[in-house]
Amino acid sequence: MTGQLVSEEYGKFLDGYAGILTDASATGRRLTREELDSRRALGEKAAEAGLGLRALVAAHMAEARANWPTANGVSVDIVLAAAAQAIDAFAEGYERAQRHAVRQEEAARREFIDDLLYGRSDLGRLAQRAERYGLRLSYEHAVAVARGTTVYDKGDPAPREVERALVSRFGDRSILLTTKDGRLVCIAPGDQDEVLAYFAKQAFAVTGGGQVAIGRPQPGAAGVVHSYEEAVNALELAERLELDEPVLRAADLLVYPVLTRDRQAMADLVHSALGPLRQVRGAAQPLLDTLTAYFDSGCVSAEAARRLSLSVRAFTYRLERIHKLTGADPSDPVHLYTLQTAVIGARLLDWPAKSF
Repeated sequence: MTGQLVSEEYGKFLDGYAGILTDASATGRRLTREELDSRRALGEKAAEAGLGLRALVAAHMAEARANWPTANGVSVDIVLAAAAQAIDAFAEGYERAQRHAVRQEEAARREFIDDLLYGRSDLGRLAQRAERYGLRLSYEHAVAVARGTTVYDKGDPAPREVERALVSRFGDRSILLTTKDGRLVCIAPGDQDEVLAYFAKQAFAVTGGGQVAIGRPQPGAAGVVHSYEEAVNALELAERLELDEPVLRAADLLVYPVLTRDRQAMADLVHSALGPLRQVRGAAQPLLDTLTAYFDSGCVSAEAARRLSLSVRAFTYRLERIHKLTGADPSDPVHLYTLQTAVIGARLLDWPAKSF
């Protein structure tokens, strides 16, 4: 790039600079407020034009050399002090414009993510905005959601660390990482399961052993919403059912939404199958915990007793008590499915803590 081209490109952002150096150097005065404001304004315009700050500072120094004040008694220190003031004000304006642009970009990004995950906005316009962030909504996408012991915002160390790890491993592969409602969220092409699996690994590490749920791949903008909701619902199910697996896949939990689709029918089943347990002194919860441990251990009494820190004899007594109260034998295959479904329903509906 020749000196002439540099002058043409940067010259308008040096307007008045030589005159300021001459006037300020003549008396050794500091730059006036108006002079500083003019430098800041030019710095903002230069940033908005997309020019690099280092090149602009070099252009200021070249302009100073080309228009060095020659009046008698002008010292090098005085000229350099005036130049430093002018350049510092120019850089301040440049950085202020950059911060404003970053805030605007972050606001636009947040608005896009809200519209995308909540299914708002016109689909055609949403697809156009998505391309800006590397997403092609005509394809399938899957969403993973991670939660930890605290809430996270986009600028926090944890999301930045996960983002660095993903970019380092996969580069820019149409991956969008963000935060939503205090959780980490990753959107990736549906045919790149390795991306979400790696996200889950990194998120588990930075959240100190949090939990990650992965929704199923779905096509289109509505598919992103569906996959996101599946992941969020999976985390909520895990909390209610006390599932402690670090990574949950919505595809493996589809039976639970089916069971709760008719909430009233499930409530009737819980009341009918488990309601008699309320007759027990000390409430129904210990017997419900007994059934839960029994089913979770594959109907192996010894393992279930160990989980509850009971002797096998004490555990067997509890099963007999349940049989007597409900009329259903947990060890009988005919009764097992009804009881197990009712236990799942009780956990989903938070029974017996909540009555219905």
